[in-house]
Parts: sequence; C-alpha cells; structure tokens
Amino acid sequence: MNKLILAAALAALSAGTQAADFSLRVIGATSLPTGTLFQGVEFGGISGIDRAADGSYWAISDDRGGERGTPRFYNLSLDYDASGFNGVTINRQINMQRPDGSTFPANARTVDPEGIRVAPNGNLYWSSEGNWSANPSARYQPFVREMTTEGVFVREFATPAMYDYVDNSTTGGRSNKLFEALTVAPDGTVFVANEDALIQDGNITTLGSGSVVRVTALDPVTGSARGQYAYELPPIPVDAAPGAPFGPDNGLPELLAISDTQFIAIERAFASGVGNTIRITLAEITADTTDVSSFASLAGAQYTAMRRELLLEMPITYNGITLDNIEAVSWGKTLDNGHRTLVLAADNNFSATQSTQFIAIELMPVPEPESYAQFLAGLGLMTLSLRMRRR
Repeated sequence: MNKLILAAALAALSAGTQAADFSLRVIGATSLPTGTLFQGVEFGGISGIDRAADGSYWAISDDRGGERGTPRFYNLSLDYDASGFNGVTINRQINMQRPDGSTFPANARTVDPEGIRVAPNGNLYWSSEGNWSANPSARYQPFVREMTTEGVFVREFATPAMYDYVDNSTTGGRSNKLFEALTVAPDGTVFVANEDALIQDGNITTLGSGSVVRVTALDPVTGSARGQYAYELPPIPVDAAPGAPFGPDNGLPELLAISDTQFIAIERAFASGVGNTIRITLAEITADTTDVSSFASLAGAQYTAMRRELLLEMPITYNGITLDNIEAVSWGKTLDNGHRTLVLAADNNFSATQSTQFIAIELMPVPEPESYAQFLAGLGLMTLSLRMRRR
C-alpha cells in the first residue's frame, strides 16, 4: 500500500523532468553493539531489511553457518520520529529452512543470506550470494527464494546461469560479489543484482575506474528472468590507509523500488583504515535502457545503462554520524508531517570494531508549484482508493 502511494506521488512529481523532486534529510541513528545476544545467539550481520504490514521490520543476517550460529532472520521494532532515533527492539529470531524442511547447518558455510523483502502475498523473498569453493562439493550457488515468515521454503526463482560460480577466475560470479541487492516493484516483479561485476563483464571497481553490474527482473508468476539491465558503479572515492591489510572497494548492496522502473540504490564504498562512504542514488530503467539479457559479456559492449542520479553522498562521518557498513534499506514510517522515511541498516561483520547501525532518513518533496499540486493530488487519489479497498 505505502509503496503504491509513494510511487504514484513520485510519478506525479517527476512528470516532464529528469531530476528527482525530493531531497533527503538524515534524522538520526542508533546502534546495537557487537556481541549483543538474543535467545543465546549473537545478533548481527544485518544485510537486508524490509518493513512488514504491521509496522515491524524483517531483517536478515548474513551469518553463513559455521560463524555465529544457524543462518537466520529477525523481526525488529524501530523507534524513531522526526527528531531522532530512539532505539531498536529484537522481537523474534527465525531460522531459514532448506527445501527438505531442515535448517541450514550451524557448523558449515552453505549459504550467504543478503537480501530480504516482503512478497505481495505476505511471504518473504530472500537472496543468497552462495559460497565459492575450489572444491565443487563445498561450492554453493547463489539463489533467490521465497519462504514463509516462519522460514519454511516455498520456491526458488530461476536466476540466470551467468551469475553462477564457475572458477572464480575466467567467467561467472566472483566470490562474495553476487546477490546483495533485492527488491520488489509495485507490480510484483522481483529485481536482483550482483554487488560488483561478473568476471566476464570486466574488472571490479577501482580508484581510477568504475564497473558494471546486472540488475535482473524476475517474473513473480513463472519465477524466470524477463529482463536484465546494466547499472554503472562509479570509481572508489577514497583510498585505504597506508599499510592497510587490503585495498578499498565499492559495490551495490541494495535496491529499493519506488515504482515499476525507478529505484533508490545504495552504493557502499569502504577504505580500510579510513571508513565507509555511502551514496544514495535514484536509478531508473528508461525507454532507452538496453535489455542486456543476451549479452554474454558487457566488457566493450555497446548498450545504454540505467539512468543514475546522485541524491545524497554521505562521507565517512556525516551530520555527526560515523557511518558503518550500510548494506540494507527499507521504507520506514510516515512522519507526523506527512513525509515518508527510509531506514538504512549496517552489517557489522560480527566485528568488535563495528556495530549494527540503523539510520532514519526523511524524504522531503521539493517540487515546482504546479508539480506540488500534482503531488498532493496523487497522494489524495491513492489514499481515497486504498480507503475504498478496505471497505
């Protein structure tokens, strides 16, 4: 419901213009420290979050098994308003189940949960990056699945084989660089994207050049892919500190649909010894965007990528908030002033030097006078329609 209202309003705002007609204001942040236990299991690794119909949130941990426990997801309550973020409550912990009804093992890496979204039927979609291993018997491919809110397997989508791990060298997916981004459009289409370039599509991002990832549209009825689009990542903005144990990186950890063709995208760059830079962009599949489903490689290919517009760049410390490893975004509540909100969440990597951070952001319309009238009309019509549906 809320997604449809916002999609209609933003469609009215963006009529006849290429620029986003809203701005973003950071409300505040809160965090849970690494080591926080819930039902005897360490809480953390939050890589996906989505708001439920009752106003609570589903959040998924990227614990693969063999780390802190059985792969699992949570139900949370987030307390914030226009003046700040007051706190987080963990309500439930649920284990994901495999197709045979068993839970994923707690003592071995067989899955890498990353994205979670509420399906139109009330179930949950979730994605896994899989696990790369040179040993085929220990290699697990990425996937997108549907489960109930009790973690029971429902089905698996048929994701394109180009994403699968092959040799981690010449073609296919790169280790730990696959299905991070997951979202559901108002028409029910499921979109999934890899975090950084597939091997056959070129190099991953560097300080000097960007890379390209593939955003795939999955049909919610057939479960198969019905379109694929290129999203161009910019170069890494900040270098790692001298002597850092590893170099900097950049990736696309999440998408959030605002219409059937428009998305809020989260770009997360990390420089060891320096910190995280978060970019929030408006991405769009336009009439000119190329369907690259048939492209065996994007390296050197001719195509038109998704439109990308920077909405907000949050450097390492922004508005007094030191940014952590932001990997998740969800629609949040509507504030008393009528403005919608976003919620960001960070994966703490179960590291003592990090925390599970939550950030609330206000969406503020800044339209032209005529567009503002269309914005209000769009909200009014959609609200009236939804009231009539409830009768």
